[in-house]
Amino acid sequence: MRRSTSRMVDMTEGPIVRHMVSFAIPVLLGNLFQQFYNTFDSIVVGRFAGKEALAAVASSGNLIFMMNAFFIGLTMGAGVIISRWFGGKDDERLEAAIHTDAAFGCLCGVLLTVVGMLFTPQILRWMRTPENVLPLSILYFRIFFAGSLGSVLYNTFTGILRAIGDSRTPLLFLIFASLTNIALDLVFVGVFHWGVAGAAGATVISQVLSAVLCARRLMLLEGACRLNLRRIRFDKIQLRLITNQGIPTGLQNSIIAIANVVVQSNVNTFGDNVMAGHGAYSKVEGFAFLPITAFSMAMTTFIGQNLGAGKHERARKGGRFGVLSAMVLAEGIGVLIYLLAPYAVALFNDDPEVIAVGVRAARTEALFYFALAMAHGISAVMRGVGKARIPMYTMLGCWCVLRVAYITVMMQHFRSMMVIFTAYPLTWMCSCVVFVICYLRIDWVKAARPTLY
Repeated sequence: MRRSTSRMVDMTEGPIVRHMVSFAIPVLLGNLFQQFYNTFDSIVVGRFAGKEALAAVASSGNLIFMMNAFFIGLTMGAGVIISRWFGGKDDERLEAAIHTDAAFGCLCGVLLTVVGMLFTPQILRWMRTPENVLPLSILYFRIFFAGSLGSVLYNTFTGILRAIGDSRTPLLFLIFASLTNIALDLVFVGVFHWGVAGAAGATVISQVLSAVLCARRLMLLEGACRLNLRRIRFDKIQLRLITNQGIPTGLQNSIIAIANVVVQSNVNTFGDNVMAGHGAYSKVEGFAFLPITAFSMAMTTFIGQNLGAGKHERARKGGRFGVLSAMVLAEGIGVLIYLLAPYAVALFNDDPEVIAVGVRAARTEALFYFALAMAHGISAVMRGVGKARIPMYTMLGCWCVLRVAYITVMMQHFRSMMVIFTAYPLTWMCSCVVFVICYLRIDWVKAARPTLY
């Protein structure tokens, strides 16, 4: 197969650490820029549009993730399949999988737009969003979901690029989109005073730009990796493989998101000061996810390609290195957040009550980020070996059922935000116990056999 693009990387040969790190760094930098522009979004809204607007935007993360999570999981499942065919040099299946994934992304984007636009008010009321924040929240979400197709396709196309070893191209396009979003935030919110509508509009425009740039990049590739708009259609076999891997991952993401929405609904009962403080901390916490996400994506691609090539021992070593790297880096960020929490939260809003809530959340959860990294890291390994259902069941039990039950029971006896803050490290640690047991039982030789699919 002719592969004229140097950014595509065959991870089945060469030093493991170099491949993993060189793949993870662009993903980390891209997520860093994305986190910066999401954080900047909240800072601009909090400074120019007030506390109620900040509460509406800052509390948006859980609902947006819930609505996007399932579809993002489907694209992650596609990445597992595409990386297998790429690593195994199977051009026919690779081409079919890429075009099936693109068709699936288009369908999912349309569905998410319809669902988000129709059901946002009902979901926000179910989350017990305060009446003074509700109109702004509805406005923000409806504009955001109007651009869902761009968001879903961006994730679809970047998933394809990363599956074939190219993590640098998504970085370049994300930087461009992030700078565009920041500029539009300043104009729409700071100059035109459009408030949450301006912030949502800036996000939508940047996401659409990212999707268009990624699509163009794929269309310029040569060989089986090239995206041809006329060939975008469903292949039954590849669709089945993608959904077999993607649906459990999507459900896993949805389970986490639903649990977090339940948590957010409890946060909302404490009023807009607590909503704003908790939302500000959530933005700060996002920085701890940067190495976790980067190495999770690196592991899934690395393991997928190497198992596709039948190199199970190499895949095992890459998974172990990725999990340990994510844990060390996430915990380092956690220590920094613990120490700098008052200054970080104050960037969003200088109300003392808002700052106090954010600092308390940070100093309860931040030192346990190593457990969060371990859970996500082993989850990525499981996806790479084709065991996507194990993370789904583990997250369902620990991050959904246990977390919600703990908060529900404890809030009846101790109505305090500390109940919510402690729920996260508790459930992270519980899931780690299950994940370690599952990790030690992986049959790497069996996972590398072609009959896996």
